[in-house]
Amino acid sequence: MRLARRGEAGFTPSGYHHLGANTGGEWAGVSGRMSVVDGSIRPRSYDFVAGRFMVKRNMGRGDIRWLEAGWAETGWAGPGRQQIYTFNTNTKTWQFYEQYALKPGDKVWLDLHADAGGYWSAWLWWGNRWNLLTAQQLPLGATATVEQYVEVHVDAGKPGLIDVPPVMVDNVRLRPGGGGDSRFWREDIPTLTGSNPAQRELNGGFCLDWLTRYDTWTAGDCGKG
Repeated sequence: MRLARRGEAGFTPSGYHHLGANTGGEWAGVSGRMSVVDGSIRPRSYDFVAGRFMVKRNMGRGDIRWLEAGWAETGWAGPGRQQIYTFNTNTKTWQFYEQYALKPGDKVWLDLHADAGGYWSAWLWWGNRWNLLTAQQLPLGATATVEQYVEVHVDAGKPGLIDVPPVMVDNVRLRPGGGGDSRFWREDIPTLTGSNPAQRELNGGFCLDWLTRYDTWTAGDCGKG
């Protein structure tokens, strides 16, 4: 970890940095694989880096409901360790799953999808089987907007430079509403990304490189592999 003063070269702006994409329409689920990296997350801070999938619905008047699942390294829960986590708007808390021991270089398979009765569930492939992380009754309906992101948050109270080796995301598939086989998230699916139309998108000193739009990509520090 390297520290820098506000305004100096190499300073990472505080707040949230989102690298990834949203679907323009609604789907019944998403699955894919994400690599695990060791970010320079500072202990006893509100820094975090997360690779995650999310399903969400805007209810209007600023009320957004969602379920997300992925892996994260945070400054407040097990600093220096990467952990499987979920977050949902019913509990409004991070849930960490210490029984799944991660290390940099691992790759994790995740699946979020709609179930009967208004439930949405998040699953992790571990030990040669799918393991339920959480099931939440959410007002999303049978389909929802889907996100795939590497997200970095920098503690506003501790300005500095956050290093995040590129996270690899691949095999991202969307599950159509009404049944049918999942399909790769490709260019023919309406998708919202950053404003940069080039192959590489920049955000807060981090780079997103689309290898195959939109099911294979990397995000993290620019120029590192």
